[in-house]
Amino acid sequence: MNVTRLLDYVNDTVAITLTVSLIIGYQFYLRRLARRNWACVLASAGTVARRAWVEMVMSNHSDALLAVQTLRNTTMAASLLASTAILLMVGALTLTGQARSLQETWHFLNIFGTLSPELWLMKLLCILLLLFLIFFNFVNSIRVLNHVAYMVALREGPGTPHFPPTMVAAHLDRGSYHFRLGMRMYYYLVPFVFWLFGPIYMVASACLMVFVLLPRVDRVSPDVVGRIENTG
Repeated sequence: MNVTRLLDYVNDTVAITLTVSLIIGYQFYLRRLARRNWACVLASAGTVARRAWVEMVMSNHSDALLAVQTLRNTTMAASLLASTAILLMVGALTLTGQARSLQETWHFLNIFGTLSPELWLMKLLCILLLLFLIFFNFVNSIRVLNHVAYMVALREGPGTPHFPPTMVAAHLDRGSYHFRLGMRMYYYLVPFVFWLFGPIYMVASACLMVFVLLPRVDRVSPDVVGRIENTG
């Protein structure tokens, strides 16, 4: 009986294994590409740009107001995305109480998957976990950027603590890392939402994101990379 029940989950197990493998493989691909040339990947190019931006702002304090406004815009965006994650968590929790009534409707297109309430709750639990991690990352981004806004606008003088630009840039990179990780999990939330309809839709959406959509977002066009290298 237990073996039969395990065989019922084979298709879903294979689907989630393929999806997670695609996501991890894509992340390793981006990291390897960034090590070859930082200008090829938007995330690594953004890291270089942020460090240069901190050096520029802290060397010319007339731009301090612009720096605070830039950080405020990023903080507002993180607040909106964190609030959205909370709303989605409430929606997912609402679905957990309606698992039996929605099972037949949502599984209408589920051809190869298992139609069991236990697996349905497991899918919702995975979505809730991702949403919690999204909320956690954006809240951490807000917390770090709030401190950076004070550091970057502080003028050096008698009795005033000195924050080196490298230290401020490191904190800014940390806040931006949490922001980027939260956005990345929003992208990777899509295959798990499609998993509610069936494992085949989960794998199809993961392939579409990894091979078609995300490279357009993460990669920098070769023409731009060439201009950056010629300028450097």
